[in-house]
Amino acid sequence: MLIRRKSFLALSGLAVGTTLLVACGGGSGSGSDAGGDTGGGASDSGGGDAAGKLVIWADEEKAPALEPSAKAWGTENGIEVVVEVVPGDELQGNFVTANQAGNGPDVTMGAHDWIGNLVQNGAISPVQLPADVADTIAPIGIEAVTYDGQTYGVPYAVETLALYANHALTDVPEPSSLEELISAGKAGGADNILSLPIGESGDPYHMQPIYTSAGGYLFGKDSEGNLDPADLGVGKEGSLTAADKIAELGTQGVLKNSITGDNSISLFAEGKSAYLISGPWALADVRKSGIEFTVSAIPGFEGMEPAAPFAGVNSFYVASAAKNAGFAQQFMTDVASSPDVAKAMYEANPLPPVNLQLREDIAGSDEHVMIFAEAAESADPMPAIPAMAAIWEPLGIAQANIVGGADPHATMTKAGEEIAAAIG
Repeated sequence: MLIRRKSFLALSGLAVGTTLLVACGGGSGSGSDAGGDTGGGASDSGGGDAAGKLVIWADEEKAPALEPSAKAWGTENGIEVVVEVVPGDELQGNFVTANQAGNGPDVTMGAHDWIGNLVQNGAISPVQLPADVADTIAPIGIEAVTYDGQTYGVPYAVETLALYANHALTDVPEPSSLEELISAGKAGGADNILSLPIGESGDPYHMQPIYTSAGGYLFGKDSEGNLDPADLGVGKEGSLTAADKIAELGTQGVLKNSITGDNSISLFAEGKSAYLISGPWALADVRKSGIEFTVSAIPGFEGMEPAAPFAGVNSFYVASAAKNAGFAQQFMTDVASSPDVAKAMYEANPLPPVNLQLREDIAGSDEHVMIFAEAAESADPMPAIPAMAAIWEPLGIAQANIVGGADPHATMTKAGEEIAAAIG
């Protein structure tokens, strides 16, 4: 799961760049070809071509969880629902292209940080959430799907990072600071104090809690509270302080380039790391290992800012060229107001839900998932603005190089300059 998540983040910038090119210069011939490729996933319905169907696109993990409840909803409402599988790393780009060509789905599933790109490409329509939505959906869910004052999606699950602790390797399963974590990890004698994926290219998603605790930020906000790409935090004072702290952790051996997306979870599950920073996707492997573990919020540096990981909210969107826009909007309203679809999806793929009633229902049966759900409320929604695509690669490489011994200030400053140039 971690590899998938890492790949998704690495590819998100590529997807944005690709779809923007499609929007600016894609001809009808290329759009039709790309759209045709997407229709061959799980059915022969050909995207939104069948006016008597409500077509939903989802990736290979979420489609099986969604299909039974979505089809049941269709039966209740008198319309056939078809759930088509599109590979996750192709879904956003293919959706934009197929929608422009007129052969896309009525509804697509995707991460909330796609919204800026989808809106910029005119690919999705605003949705009207129920009046009592604040009573049914957690705040992080509502915040994540709101863009420029409009609501563009219906959230159903949230992913964020938390701290796993192996009881056999630490006497402090819930450290109050990163300093306490380091001390306890050293005392436990583990091969690795902290398993956090870095590798040679870095991983800003997993590094975000450390970066923010030291004062780093990505984008500031304008007077209306919207993220402002002109206020880039990378290369500014807070990021330089964060670079110093990352360098220090590298020197201490707490952060290592040898720990990657391929081995970070397995090192913890095999008893070779005292702590792990990861998401709910790691639960299955950690539970299977049989180790005794605790999941808690990620601590920050002593006397500095709280650690604020990213929150990624999985959502439903209505295509702007939907053939069955009325049914699509009705589906969105029903999903937002009732936990039935989210519950069915949770049972098939247990991600932390944003539906408050469903959270109550599972509170006594899966404490770990609930810890992730609660941690998400203190997390920062992944920036949904298109400028975010320029962040991942330069910042990741800079952080990895700093862990490896590069000059922290010069390296972070150069990353900021590269990102600013890409944003324009």
